Amino acid sequence: MLIIDRFEGEYALIEMNRKIFHIPKVLVPKGAKEGDVIKIAITVDKEATEKRRESVAQLANSLFKD
Repeated sequence: MLIIDRFEGEYALIEMNRKIFHIPKVLVPKGAKEGDVIKIAITVDKEATEKRRESVAQLANSLFKD
């Protein structure tokens, strides 16, 4: 369970399993307040990942040309 412990500056302090971590306040839903339970979903952007891999491969190829 993720609980908003408090807000400090630009961060929301989130409690999970008795540990606190900081996330940017802009990622917290508007209207959320201390004590609210929140859900966070993390997904992989496969398209952006593939573009990044291609970019890195091109850079490596340009650096290691014979």
